[in-house]
Amino acid sequence: TLVEDKTIEDDRLRLIFTCCHPSLSMEGRVALTLREVCGLTTEAVAAAFLLPVPTLAQRIVRTKSKIRDAGIPYEVPSPELMPERLEAVLPVIYLVFNEGYSASSGAQLTQRDLSAEAIRLGRLLQALLPNGEVTGLLALMLLHDARRGGRTTASGDLIPLEEQDRTLWNRAQIREGCDLVIQALRAGPPGVYTLQAAIAAVHAEASSTEETDWAEITGLYDVLLRINPSPIVALNRAAAIAMRDGPEAGLQAMDNLTEHKELRRYHLLYAARADLLRRLDQTQEAIQCYQQALELVQQEPERRFLQQRLNTLQKNS
Repeated sequence: TLVEDKTIEDDRLRLIFTCCHPSLSMEGRVALTLREVCGLTTEAVAAAFLLPVPTLAQRIVRTKSKIRDAGIPYEVPSPELMPERLEAVLPVIYLVFNEGYSASSGAQLTQRDLSAEAIRLGRLLQALLPNGEVTGLLALMLLHDARRGGRTTASGDLIPLEEQDRTLWNRAQIREGCDLVIQALRAGPPGVYTLQAAIAAVHAEASSTEETDWAEITGLYDVLLRINPSPIVALNRAAAIAMRDGPEAGLQAMDNLTEHKELRRYHLLYAARADLLRRLDQTQEAIQCYQQALELVQQEPERRFLQQRLNTLQKNS
C-alpha cells in the first residue's frame, strides 16, 4: 500500500529504486536489480540483454564493486529525485514481466508469478508516479498478459498468434489495457512503452490475424524505431510488414538484421525468416533457418514448436 505522501511502502519497489542509482551505468542498474532484487538467474538476465552469460556476470560484479567503492547508499530517493530514476526502473519491471511472459529458457513458456509480480509493481508505480510512460508500461503488460490463456495448449505446447482461440483472451484486462493506452497517449508525446502498448491494443482488439490492422501496426513500429532504433524493434516491424505486404517484403526488411551482432544469436530472427521462407515455398532455405533457430533456442515449448515445423517441411520436401 502507498501512503498519502507517496513514499515507497513496498519493499521490492523500494529496493529497485535504490539499485537504480544515477551514478551506475544503465545496463549495470538493470542487470543488478534483475539479479539481486527480482531473483532472476544470471542466464535469464543475459538472455534478456542478448549477451553471453560471462559478459553479463562481469557487468554485475563491476556494478557491485562500484556501489561498494563509491559508497553509494542503499536508500530510497526523495520524491523529487524519483522521476529521474524511472528511466532505469521501467525497463527493470518490463524485463521481469517479459521473463514471466516468455521465459528465456526452461521447461515452460511462461512463469506466471514473475508476470504477476511485474504487473503488481507496475500498478504501485502508477499510483506513485502516474506519468504517460508508467501508464503505458502498465497497459503493455496487461494487454500482453491478457493473451496468456490462448498461448499454450493444456500440455504446455506453444500456439502461434494466428492459431490462438481469442475467446480465451481476458477481455476485462484488454478493456483496462486499452483505456490505459488512451490515458497514456493523452499525457503527451508517446514513449517506447506507450507505443508498444498501442501496438498490443491493435492486436488485442482484432478478431483474427486477417482482420488485424497491419498498416496501423507497421506505422506504430515506424515511430517506435525512430525513437528506439533497436534491432528487436526492426525485426518486429519486418514481421508486421510481412503481414501487411506479403512474405517477400518481410524478408527484404529482415535482410540486413544479421549485421546486428546481438541478433546473430537471437533464435527468433531465424524462426521469423524460416516462417516467411516456408510461406514462399522456399523449403530448403526455410529448413536451414529452422535448424539455425533450433541451435540457439533455450526454451522447451519453443524448441518443440520449431522442431515440429522443421519435421513437417522435411517430410514434405
